[in-house]
Amino acid sequence: MLMLALLLPTAWSTANGTYMADGVSHITIKEAKVQSAPKGSSIQASINGHLLTVVFLENLGQVTVEIITSTDSPVDFITMATPNGYQYYIPNTGDYIVTLTLENGDVYYGEFTVTD
Repeated sequence: MLMLALLLPTAWSTANGTYMADGVSHITIKEAKVQSAPKGSSIQASINGHLLTVVFLENLGQVTVEIITSTDSPVDFITMATPNGYQYYIPNTGDYIVTLTLENGDVYYGEFTVTD
C-alpha cells in the first residue's frame, strides 16, 4: 500500500507529459509531424517554477520555438540556431504548449503547466 501511495503521484504527473525531479518538471517531447529520422531524443525541456528551459543536445540547424497557452494565445515565438539552449520566463500560471519546428519541417511539442 505504501508503494502504491508513492507511485501514484508519479503516474499522475507523467500522464500530462511532465515529471518532477529536484524541483524541476521535465517535459516530455512528443512528435507532431516527423518526415525524417526522429530527433525528439535530442531535445530536452523542463519547467522550474515559471522558467521554461529547452536544451538541444545536437545541432538541429535553425529551430523555431513557439509557446502558446492551452487556449491558443501566443506567448513567445523565436527562431534560433542550435545546439544553443533557450530559456523563457512565463509570468502567468496555466497550461502551455511549446512547439519546436526544425528546418526540415519536422515538428515536436511538449505540454506543461505553470502552477506557482
